[in-house]
Amino acid sequence: MRRVLLFIIIITTGIIFLARLFYLQVIDESFVRLSEDNAIKVVYDYPQRGYIFDRNGELLVSNQPSYDVMAIPRNVKVFDTAEFCRILNITPEELASKLDKAKIYSPRLPSIIVPQLTKSEYAYLQEKMRNYEGFYIQKRSLRDYQTHNGSNVLGYIAEVNKKIIEENPYYISGDLIGKQGIEGYYEELLRGVKGVKYIQKDRFNRDIGAFKDGIYDTLPKKGKDVTVTIDGVLQAYGEKLMENKWGGIVALEPATGEILALVTAPSYDPALLVGRQRSRNFTELYYDTIARPLYDRGLQAEYPPGSPFKTINALIALQEGAVTTQDRFSCNMGYVFGRGRKMGCHAHASPLNMVPGIAQSCNAYFANVYRRIIEKFPTPQEGVDTWANHLKSFGLGNYLGSDLSTGRPGKIPTADYYNRIYDYPTYKWYSTATISNAIGQGEVLMTPIQLANMTAAISNKGWFYTPHILKEIDGNPIKDKEFTEKKHTTIDPKHFIPVVEGMHQVYQSGTASSLRIPGIEIAGKTGTAENFTKIGGKRIQLTDHSIFIAFAPVDNPKIAIAVFVENGYWGGRYAGRIAGLMIEKYLKGTISRTDMEDWILTHSLEEEYKKPYSGEPFSINK
Repeated sequence: MRRVLLFIIIITTGIIFLARLFYLQVIDESFVRLSEDNAIKVVYDYPQRGYIFDRNGELLVSNQPSYDVMAIPRNVKVFDTAEFCRILNITPEELASKLDKAKIYSPRLPSIIVPQLTKSEYAYLQEKMRNYEGFYIQKRSLRDYQTHNGSNVLGYIAEVNKKIIEENPYYISGDLIGKQGIEGYYEELLRGVKGVKYIQKDRFNRDIGAFKDGIYDTLPKKGKDVTVTIDGVLQAYGEKLMENKWGGIVALEPATGEILALVTAPSYDPALLVGRQRSRNFTELYYDTIARPLYDRGLQAEYPPGSPFKTINALIALQEGAVTTQDRFSCNMGYVFGRGRKMGCHAHASPLNMVPGIAQSCNAYFANVYRRIIEKFPTPQEGVDTWANHLKSFGLGNYLGSDLSTGRPGKIPTADYYNRIYDYPTYKWYSTATISNAIGQGEVLMTPIQLANMTAAISNKGWFYTPHILKEIDGNPIKDKEFTEKKHTTIDPKHFIPVVEGMHQVYQSGTASSLRIPGIEIAGKTGTAENFTKIGGKRIQLTDHSIFIAFAPVDNPKIAIAVFVENGYWGGRYAGRIAGLMIEKYLKGTISRTDMEDWILTHSLEEEYKKPYSGEPFSINK
């Protein structure tokens, strides 16, 4: 009986499809006529793009009217090109080139000839359009930025290319599409739906009214408004602090994984990529291969994490039972290993256990901790893979999958990786071969957003949400499981307590004691990462990177932050000051440490960035 029923359903469905196909192709001529361009003119009514608001309801991006001069090549008749070019402020050669490209695209479909007229150009040309048969003015909207900040977060809109048109039938020549950031990732939400009007034409190619009284016409549907997680004030402040500096700042809300600020420096005003100068401005930004303002350092730049990485080594050691919080290790200005090699360290009390080891950022302490982790296992390969698996549970070594259109995975080395490097088993390597991992100076690479997420996981004592930028769609909170389900690390929550206390002591008695913020209890970690580049085939050491991670308040974290400042000397010099100021700005709305703020705003690193290209001597500061 079931087989018979299934057979009947299949036959019935086939008959319905065949009948509908016969009706459309033989009986109903509507869509045949719609496709005949000489009888029907198709005019698109472009919708308003959705607005973008910050987490506090402040408008970041709205729309402004734009007018494009369109042409249907086969309908263009002889006209006064000199007058036309004079009105549009283009040369006859430019006009001819545009028309040739339009013919190549399609002689029957409209193409943009001159985009984005000014209001005065539009008003003047509108009166004369009757003289230019085959041309018409298409109204659409361009972005109107209410902020000068967050270009990497917001993205931009640009004209679709041939590849996009071929892959997505929604778009036609001249359409605009979101690129990068929110505009790119949430294009389908923001763009809305185009309306369509079918205009009947007579045998003299004159418009005579709506085809079939407009029964096939559709109205445009406005794009959805979105609220993002960014705090517009905090974003602007972060970009101000990073003026004349290169690097990235990522601030998260630990309880939700929402991105509060995503700063890349240097950056650019998003308004530069709006209007008729967009293409020229984009080209200038794109070919700035030194400062690279289009490169999002918060998501894409992969740096050695430096001393902040010591916190996660401490957690792994506790989880694996390799050390206890009371195990003490001596430091005599560093750690000696191998054939007289030494990992240097600054002066501090010795010996140290875990909490002061973190507070004082002791290299010798963490060299011993790292060796204990690796050497707990029968082979260093097993030790390294166990260590790497713990790291991956924090979202490291893989792009976190945030709802932004770009990102890099960083790097977490495994035993296979080291076996290839050291040609195992030809060379039998030991824990000391990878000892630089102890202080975040080995093969480990992390992006600022990964380091911020690691900091959030520590503040939450072992869990995190995938960082994300979207908060609401048309006022409705997001429900995507990717961003609303907790991810748990492999570390037991109890092991985070001493590590958090060590980070708290960084501010109380450790390497950031001079950076305390009145009235806010902060847990943090300074970091300095060696910085190398290749010039003329030679490996050259440049000024160290300044790194800092922090969260606050310690007992009820509202913000977790990671700051990278390229060539910024040491952790507390630039990154530590910036992190403290960002935390106070977010939690209090005002700045009490105006001394730190004044210092950051009046100090530039531009001369540092010129050194690799000027032939000046390189500064090495520890």
